[in-house]
Amino acid sequence: IPMGAVIMAVAAIALAYVAFTVTPKAASLGLTDFILTRRALALGLSLFALAVGGGLFIVPAFAAVQSWAAVDRRARVVAAVNVLNASYMTVGGALLAVAQMLDAPLWILFGIIGLLTFGVAVLVIKVWGKEGVRDFGRLIFQMAYDLEVKGLENVPKPGLPTIIAPNHVSMLEAGMLHGVLPGHASFAVNTQIAEVKWIKPFLKLINAYVLDPTKPLATRGLVNTVKSGETIVIFPEGRITITGNLMKVYEGTGMIAEKADAWVVPVRVEGAERAKIWSYLRPTQIKKAWFPKVTLTFLPPVKLKVDAELKGKARRQAAGLALQDIMADTAVATAKVDRTLFEAFGDAVKTRSTAKVAVADPLGTKLSMKKLMIGAQVLGAKLTPYAGVGEPIGVMLPNSVGVTVVIAALSSIGRVPAMINFSSGLVSIRATCKAADVKTILTSRAFIEKGRLDSLIEQLGYDVKVVYLDDIRPQITALDKVRGLLRGMKPQVTRKPDDPAVILFTSGSEGTPKGVVLSHRNLLTNIAQGMNRVDINGEDKVFNALPVFHSFGLTVGTLMPLVYGIPLYMYPTPLHYRIIPELIYDVEATVMFGTDTFLNGYARVAHPYDMRTVRIVLAGAEAVKDRTRALYMEKFGVRILEGYGITETSPGLAMNSPLANKSGTVGRFVPLVEYRLEDVPGIEPVQGELKVGRLFVKGPNVMLGYLRAEKPGVLEPVPDGWYDSGDIVGIDRQGFIKIMGRAKRFAKVGGEMVSLAAAEAVAAETWPNTMTVMVALPDARKGERLVLITTDTKAQRAQFQVVAKAKGAGDLMTPSEIIVVDKLPLLGSGKPDFVAALAMAKERTRVSAEPVVVE
Repeated sequence: IPMGAVIMAVAAIALAYVAFTVTPKAASLGLTDFILTRRALALGLSLFALAVGGGLFIVPAFAAVQSWAAVDRRARVVAAVNVLNASYMTVGGALLAVAQMLDAPLWILFGIIGLLTFGVAVLVIKVWGKEGVRDFGRLIFQMAYDLEVKGLENVPKPGLPTIIAPNHVSMLEAGMLHGVLPGHASFAVNTQIAEVKWIKPFLKLINAYVLDPTKPLATRGLVNTVKSGETIVIFPEGRITITGNLMKVYEGTGMIAEKADAWVVPVRVEGAERAKIWSYLRPTQIKKAWFPKVTLTFLPPVKLKVDAELKGKARRQAAGLALQDIMADTAVATAKVDRTLFEAFGDAVKTRSTAKVAVADPLGTKLSMKKLMIGAQVLGAKLTPYAGVGEPIGVMLPNSVGVTVVIAALSSIGRVPAMINFSSGLVSIRATCKAADVKTILTSRAFIEKGRLDSLIEQLGYDVKVVYLDDIRPQITALDKVRGLLRGMKPQVTRKPDDPAVILFTSGSEGTPKGVVLSHRNLLTNIAQGMNRVDINGEDKVFNALPVFHSFGLTVGTLMPLVYGIPLYMYPTPLHYRIIPELIYDVEATVMFGTDTFLNGYARVAHPYDMRTVRIVLAGAEAVKDRTRALYMEKFGVRILEGYGITETSPGLAMNSPLANKSGTVGRFVPLVEYRLEDVPGIEPVQGELKVGRLFVKGPNVMLGYLRAEKPGVLEPVPDGWYDSGDIVGIDRQGFIKIMGRAKRFAKVGGEMVSLAAAEAVAAETWPNTMTVMVALPDARKGERLVLITTDTKAQRAQFQVVAKAKGAGDLMTPSEIIVVDKLPLLGSGKPDFVAALAMAKERTRVSAEPVVVE
């Protein structure tokens, strides 16, 4: 009803303007000539708006009268309303007649009617009170932003201590929440926002508590208010995001919830961050729109879990961290993961991608996200005959624009890309193809030639069909391109979120490679988990040199930027230590990835100015050494954020972030990951502040299952959803994880468990410029003994012992032998090949009559 009144008022004032600007013509106009004038169009639109506003006003008004009137008095009330309407029309008509007799201009009459109608709208809102304002606001938001509300039933009933905790992405969500929440909800308002002039009038219409998040004492009053059973909306971030992601959560909100023993209802606001004017994000960060669709999702209420032993500041910090975790879990729980990769790429075109170039490579190939999708549709149609729906197709390609198009194309046609590690050798590739039942491999003649893989491809040709993309390109016609354009962003084959999306293969560092089947939901969930930890957006540029056959290079380095519309530069190999820093400087990359080995290699040869634009360095796959961290901070002023991932978990499992970073750890678990620790014989379950054990994890990013060469194409699911990581970890009170080593990489020396990874860390400090590998060999006296493999011809056990003693490491960690080799065996990811290293150690100790020891 108020909206109808406002529309009628605006229409009447518009008619007044039209009447005011009309000038008499010497000659009269015919109907056709009049209709073609601009004023006729304005007049028609104004009259149409007047009719629409009248309908919106009168129909609900009469319905309300009939609904609100008591049954026994309804007829009399309706009759009285009709009498009043007739009286007002009679009096109004008489007044207009008198005004016209007095030659009052028409524009003044329409102007007066418009102003009086505005007054009616204000009067209606005043009579309705706060409930009317709430209903009116909700209607406005529903019409303008297609507002969708989910889970409102999760808000507790009045009388229960409750905090509504939404993320803050624009100036819209406060009004939206006021419109949808029950009338008993109040709002905590930041002092800075409360002082804004245009906001002050609205504060009078709601139950508002002004709060300064920087002053802890200001929260004491709110604690008592919440304890009394009040429901209060508090934005834990205290400000509107400028990154698009969750920002710092103030500890005060967590303290209020914890001290009041309140229920916390997490709310996720999606879409409002794209709203022009109301969002603080720039058009270069995200694709903005005047009226984007907005969704409010209310999750079930939870209570903060805070260690009862903590006191004072530590307890306050723990409460803030617990609330931060709840907000992060909410972001991932409400992420759009019920779709396929191709559908996610399509959504990026519509809502996220702002760059003209979405992906580029050193060959000069550049594609926007839209062109990438069209290319994928065209290529997908050509690849359809090579496998059935749901069947795998091998992909043997380097990092390039082409490989992103191939992945998108296979996703569109419902085929599953099996990412072949071309650096692993013929035996390993044959084993992976057999495990995944791959019958066709896609590759490129140019790549095979430059990579000198002719012999490998020739041998593979006996087992699988090799298809060259170079041969497909000439077959693409203009008609194919038109068809691809017409298909748009809709996949050619419908697939489900839990269907396989990609097959990766374990590194084979500890045995025969296995196929790891990841679903669309696995990948999209892990991408959302990763984005929740790092604040990157459309203004960033990602530089990815990690191979796409590696889970880190695929999910984090390639798919994450594409899904979130972040410009991506693909480089074919991480081994070009001199070229990569120059390219990072040239393309002005802001985000880069790498293992410790690669990052250390880049830093040694890079000019300090090469990394001038880099602000985030994400490291994984192997432990980051202290000297590498120090080198990046001293030389480039950049902090390395170390993470922990496993191919079987898509891969991200834990990550340090700008919000929570602890050197020497791999960070905290990403949202929605459950874990448990199982005791390991010979290892203390509690070591200082660390709880230690073998790590088992469960979550939406855990793989569908394994494929093994013994049973080709047969999926082996994860038992009960719990995946055995095979890692021994220590977890502190704040949830930071320290990797103690692989369960398989512990040696039992003299009855004591010794971590080979810990011994390698000592070796890395002893010989900082040399890579080393520690292996365990059988020993008749001690059970097992440690052997160090290195390329340093001057390495001596005494040097190791000095460093080990300084670090407090036991004598059992000192290697019994040091084997010097020309080159250490490495995998394509840059990690040591432990299987080959162990075989090398066994061979050298077997054939040598004298131990190859430098002492």
